[in-house]
Amino acid sequence: MARIAGIDLPKNKRGEIGLTYIYGIGKSTAQNILAQAGIDVNKKVKDWNDEEQTAIRNIITGEFKVEGQLRSETQMNIKRLLDIACYRGLRHRKGLPLRGQRTKTNSRTRKGKRRTVAGKKKAPKK
Repeated sequence: MARIAGIDLPKNKRGEIGLTYIYGIGKSTAQNILAQAGIDVNKKVKDWNDEEQTAIRNIITGEFKVEGQLRSETQMNIKRLLDIACYRGLRHRKGLPLRGQRTKTNSRTRKGKRRTVAGKKKAPKK
């Protein structure tokens, strides 16, 4: 089993798909890494030999921020926005969408499950 950047890559997947299991590496980045290492993108992870794994590991550690390092940088960026109290920071703090999406109907992912607010009751007639 190939272990790169602290992640066990799935054995039966193609190389370009297997590398996307690492946080911070998408499909196009995975293709670029495999091209630099000189490995066919269709070659399965279980068929990589030790030299190929080492080449991939060296490319990733040398050129990319992945996993914990990238996650901590992202969290630091969000914390900075919160500290300077800019618009995006305030939206993070309130748990609302940041980039101009409508909030009247959609945005359930950011706002969470609906909380029904009861309507005002009418006063009885005399």
